Amino acid sequence: MTSGSGSLEHPTYWWYVARARLLEAVLGPYVRQGARILDVGSADGPSVAWLGDRVAVDIDPRGLRVGSVCASAEALPFPDKTFDVVTAFDVVEHCEHERVALSEFRRVVKDGGAVLLSVPAYQWLWSGFDVRARHHRRYTRHRLRRAAAAVGLTEKRSTYAFGATLPFFVLSRLLVKAAAAPASVRPLPAIVERVLLALTRLDERLLRRRNLPAGSSVFYAGTR
Repeated sequence: MTSGSGSLEHPTYWWYVARARLLEAVLGPYVRQGARILDVGSADGPSVAWLGDRVAVDIDPRGLRVGSVCASAEALPFPDKTFDVVTAFDVVEHCEHERVALSEFRRVVKDGGAVLLSVPAYQWLWSGFDVRARHHRRYTRHRLRRAAAAVGLTEKRSTYAFGATLPFFVLSRLLVKAAAAPASVRPLPAIVERVLLALTRLDERLLRRRNLPAGSSVFYAGTR
């Protein structure tokens, strides 16, 4: 059992709200209407409602709906080439065996189907938050692209996200390095959350047209 996603307790936290918008802006074009979707890590429901109907898989059963599947990303209980789209948002960093998980995503997606990913950026930002969340690693855009290519995925798009809020993220992580990580996500003062959400609106507008050179997350779209 993992510690679970903080979105289960705080679904309206600014980062979860913003991530849903940014994921849809970048990766939504790769999800066609009527596609059969497998969402790995679906206990983080607030960030994936824009996907619509989907088969949900998570190792943490607390966020799963009736009819969903409790299973590991490293051993998906589905036949080869079952889905049109496989999504895994902030999942791969939790997997001890990165290549195994990515190979599973490629295995269960159909020829020409899309694999859509997001991961946290920059190993140098490792902090107590990563330890508490049971991460194994953080990523650069290059590292994620290389890992996906190694299992046979063909890149369609990769970019950083949360660029406008990166200074806030860096500061918060530096403060955590100097103190114990909080036990869970803590809501921020309303004015701070409004400012951060406004900054992510800038990201959203830019990401609809171009990639960002830096940010605290990496988004990736590839095909089998």
